Amino acid sequence: MNMDRTDTEAVLDGKLAFLESQLAGYGRVLVTFSGGVDSAFLLAVAARALGDQCHAVTAVSQTMARSEVADAIALAKELGVGARHHVAESNELDVPGFADNPTHRCALCKTELMDVARPIAERIGGAPIALGTNLDDLGDVRPGIAAAKDRGARMPLVDAQMTKSDVRALSRQLGLRTWDKPQLACLSSRFPYGTQITPDRLRRVDAFEDGLREIGFRQVRVRFHDTIARLEVPTEELSSIAAPGVRERVVALGKRLGFAYVALDLAGFRSGSLNEVLPAETLVQLRGRS
Repeated sequence: MNMDRTDTEAVLDGKLAFLESQLAGYGRVLVTFSGGVDSAFLLAVAARALGDQCHAVTAVSQTMARSEVADAIALAKELGVGARHHVAESNELDVPGFADNPTHRCALCKTELMDVARPIAERIGGAPIALGTNLDDLGDVRPGIAAAKDRGARMPLVDAQMTKSDVRALSRQLGLRTWDKPQLACLSSRFPYGTQITPDRLRRVDAFEDGLREIGFRQVRVRFHDTIARLEVPTEELSSIAAPGVRERVVALGKRLGFAYVALDLAGFRSGSLNEVLPAETLVQLRGRS
C-alpha cells in the first residue's frame, strides 16, 4: 500500500522522535564525525538531545580529503559543537597491512577510528561512541561495520530504522546544508584491492577530484589504476565531462597529476564499484562481517 505525503512525514517524524529519545538516553555521546550527510545529521540531532553533553571526533588522516577536513570543522561550529569537536590525528597507513589494501581494509580503518575515539570518550565520562551508519549501509560490503560493533560502537540511525533517503529528508527538514551533499568515502576506496596505498597516490587522487569539483562536477570518483585514472560521474553528466573544452581541461589535469591516461567509465558513478570484480565467495565472506 502506498503512503501519501502526510503518512510519510508521520513515519519520518516518528523515527526522528525515536532517535532523539534514544540519544537522550545515552546521557552523553561522542559522535564520529566526517562531515558527511549521515554523521552531520546524527551530530545535529545529538546536539539537540544532549546539549553540551554531545561531543564529536574527527579522525584526520591522509585518506581523508583535505577539503572535507576543513568542512567538518566548519560544520561542527555551525551545529554548535565547535568547542566540543575533537580533531584527532589518525595513522591508518601505519596500521599493519592497511597500505597493502586488502579486502578487509575497511575493518582495519574502523578499528583505527575506534582506537582514536576511545581515549576521548573515556576522558568525557565514558561516553558511548556513535557512528552515522544507516540502514542501507548494512546491505553493502562493509566489513568495517562489524569491526566497529566488536569494539562497542553504537549505531543509532540503524536502531531508528533510518535509510539514506530518511536521513536526507530529515536533514532538509532540519535545515542542514548537508541534506543533498554528495556521497563521501575515504580516499582509500579509490584503489583496487591489492593496489598499494601511498601518501603520494592519495594526494594525486584528492587533487584530481578537487579539480573536477572546481570544474563543476559535484559527485565524482577518481579510481586509481596505476597509469590510468578512471573517472566516475553520474550518467546524466557523461556528456558534460566529454564536451569540447571540458574534456581537454580534465585530460590536462590528469596529465599534470602524473596519469598517462584519463578514462571515462561509461557505467557512471556508483558507490563501491571496485567491489564488482571481487569473486562471489569473497563478497559473501565480507558481507558476513558487516
